Amino acid sequence: MSTTRRTRFSRRVPDHVTDELVAVLSDQQTFGFNDLFEVVYENLKARNAVSGGEEMLRLRAYEKLQNLVTRGLVEKNGKEYRGLENISEAASSQAAAGS
Repeated sequence: MSTTRRTRFSRRVPDHVTDELVAVLSDQQTFGFNDLFEVVYENLKARNAVSGGEEMLRLRAYEKLQNLVTRGLVEKNGKEYRGLENISEAASSQAAAGS
């Protein structure tokens, strides 16, 4: 009886969308999603980190933002979002340091 051993290789790449959300929301300002997305999109374009088109990026950004809300790092009040004090915990540099 031979068993097949499967080895998974998982490479964690920096999450540019979450990093930009963290950078923008760490200013303690309040943003509506459309305004927040415009700032994040422009920052990602400046870093040449945009791929997949604007609509796909909008969906990814919304999903990442909702994950930050669920984790308690962003406060949602109606349709407005504001980063809390510990939002820097979500940055990929912070995650890499914790591993």
